[in-house]
Amino acid sequence: MSLQAKLDAFKADFETGKPPYNVPPAVIETMRRATAELIASGAARQALKAGEKIPAFTLADPEGNEVSSADLLAKGPLVITFYRGVWCPYCNMELQALQEALPQLQALGANLIAISPQNPVNSRKSVRQNKLSFPILSDPRNEVAAAFGLRFALPDYLVELYKSLKNDLPSFNGDPSWTLPMPARFVVGQDGTILYAEVNPDYTRRPEPADMLPALRRAAGATAA
Repeated sequence: MSLQAKLDAFKADFETGKPPYNVPPAVIETMRRATAELIASGAARQALKAGEKIPAFTLADPEGNEVSSADLLAKGPLVITFYRGVWCPYCNMELQALQEALPQLQALGANLIAISPQNPVNSRKSVRQNKLSFPILSDPRNEVAAAFGLRFALPDYLVELYKSLKNDLPSFNGDPSWTLPMPARFVVGQDGTILYAEVNPDYTRRPEPADMLPALRRAAGATAA
């Protein structure tokens, strides 16, 4: 089953209240409203695109080790996925799909990282629960996400809903700002140029891991040339 098919099946169960979910219709409508407004805002058009250079960054992994984009790119092409957090089932299913695809990515010389605003404790939990062998780097205050054009602030009514659901982003992230990154995935060549970019303000929609392979094959060919 494709990643999107899995996401669609989960969404159908969640939104129709199929056990074990018992979500009031008003909650679903509020989430849909927030997604529609983010799409309509055009925020995704501000994100970095193929052909542009990524900003240099240095972030900590779940064990506190600093990881720099320069060091990663020195090793080969880089796949970056922006991850909202351990609380997001759609995000976790995407990480699991990327883990399954990791051998293909590595065969093309690529490294894979996730970047998330959540604190290291929650990143360790994500790695453990999703059985990941690639790192999740902590992006305090979504500053790297902002540099990629992905950071957005939750509207007040969605903040109140999250609070009612005990989805306390300030606690997850160690940051009181109530911001998130739009889900996004990038393939970056060794010179820092984006070869593939997919950004979607609808968090229930994610590209397939296989969609990146043509860009990675081009990158591998350029490295070998």
